[in-house]
Amino acid sequence: MFTGLIEMLAPVAEVIEEPPGRRLVIGSRYISDTAAIGDSVAVNGCCLTVVERIADRLHFQAGPETLSRTTLGRLAAGGEVNLERSLQLGDRLGGHLVTGHVDGIGHLASRQDDGDWSTFWFTAPFGLMPQMASKGSIAVDGVSLTLVEVTDDKFSVQLIPHTLAVTTLGRLTPGQPVNLETDLLAKYVARQLAWRQVGNDASDPRPAV
Repeated sequence: MFTGLIEMLAPVAEVIEEPPGRRLVIGSRYISDTAAIGDSVAVNGCCLTVVERIADRLHFQAGPETLSRTTLGRLAAGGEVNLERSLQLGDRLGGHLVTGHVDGIGHLASRQDDGDWSTFWFTAPFGLMPQMASKGSIAVDGVSLTLVEVTDDKFSVQLIPHTLAVTTLGRLTPGQPVNLETDLLAKYVARQLAWRQVGNDASDPRPAV
């Protein structure tokens, strides 16, 4: 479990083909001293396991499912990623509960910069939109953000200068893809509402929830 508060913007040192997957080698001087083999780290919002640590670089393996359903398949040496270590019991929850299980890929539709501040509009898969609401939470490339406006196929967020400077979001240009994870509580609410509708169908023998 994560919070969506990014600990460091880290360089992609190598991307090594390991068919059918890939090994991602990430420079992580800030967290490598405390990271151990088997630890969970969110890489651009995708929960990966540390499989090797050499000096200040962490090695992760991503399988074909992860590569095809997240933006990790597009990573290349020289790029950057957002890193966050998993929560420990007793840690402060400064963002919101983030599982590191990406729900879908969105795209930056537009960006309006106003000095050091920015408003971003993202498109998202249709099935994710019912799980979003104004003033709710969403993780974009692992960054915990507050939803401002939500339409049938887009949502907006407002980014402070700090977020733009210390995460990959500040480098985004229109058209680029991002990993999206909707709020965990919203998923449960949507699921309950769906089952309630099924239960209210007279042709279905199951009771309403």
